[in-house]
Amino acid sequence: MVSPPHEAMHRIFQHDPGLFSRVSRLLGIAVPSPAKVTVMPTDLTETSPVERRVDTLLRLESAELDAFLPAIEAQGKQDPAKPASWAYYVSYVWTKYRLPTALLVVCQDHATARWAEQSVSSGPRALPTLTLRPVVIGPHNVPMITDPVEARADLVLATLSAITHAANPDIGAILKALSSALQDVPENLADPVVELTAQGLGNRPAKDLWRNLVAVDLSFYKSWLSEEIREEGREKGRAEGLAGAVLRILEQRGLHVSDEARTRIMSSDDPELLDHWLTRAVTTPSVEEIFESQ
Repeated sequence: MVSPPHEAMHRIFQHDPGLFSRVSRLLGIAVPSPAKVTVMPTDLTETSPVERRVDTLLRLESAELDAFLPAIEAQGKQDPAKPASWAYYVSYVWTKYRLPTALLVVCQDHATARWAEQSVSSGPRALPTLTLRPVVIGPHNVPMITDPVEARADLVLATLSAITHAANPDIGAILKALSSALQDVPENLADPVVELTAQGLGNRPAKDLWRNLVAVDLSFYKSWLSEEIREEGREKGRAEGLAGAVLRILEQRGLHVSDEARTRIMSSDDPELLDHWLTRAVTTPSVEEIFESQ
């Protein structure tokens, strides 16, 4: 199954196709900012049953550079079978559209990036025939943007910085700069940044940090992520209120509440279960019996 970080690593280029030109400058490659961008179909399936899909495919055009097609692939780990697939993507796109085609691979760790940068040839050493030389970006060459001013100047590049450095111990500084930069940004611009960042962080601990920053720094913000955080807060508050009510009823009835039972009640975050315990607390002859059949 495709992971959220995988989707974020390439979809960010669909959100802002001009990012390809800005990223190329980080690599010392002169790709002018496009005057026209077309998001191309990613289905490279032939009439045979084999289905092949590139992650993102763009068509970039500018006054300085003829139209060309950058294929963008997100790669989360080393895969010996992938270079052959990439070579197929590039050659097929080149054949289908008759336009120069480039391959950009986006990685989130140094080892995968180093592996992806290697040139791979289709033929034996003496007859290389078709050689694949991907352009790779990742934590080794995407800058860590920790200045809110710099982040505000290019929110999408700052988002890519957060995604590619998701495993960096200093990711907190990047996320703080990004959340600060978003504080006075219109919601329609902030929304994809907030969501792509959350997606790109995956299940890493940094995702919880980002959620907290969105809740605090962007408390006014109404994205699905911020609403989810606030709903969790409301559910937590409801659970705490029910747990307190269960304990008050038991104590008012003169029943002894052991430390173990108190901890079990107060640590529950299930409002439905706590509501059941609350109902039983009114009539139960002993504290332990409210937990029965659960």
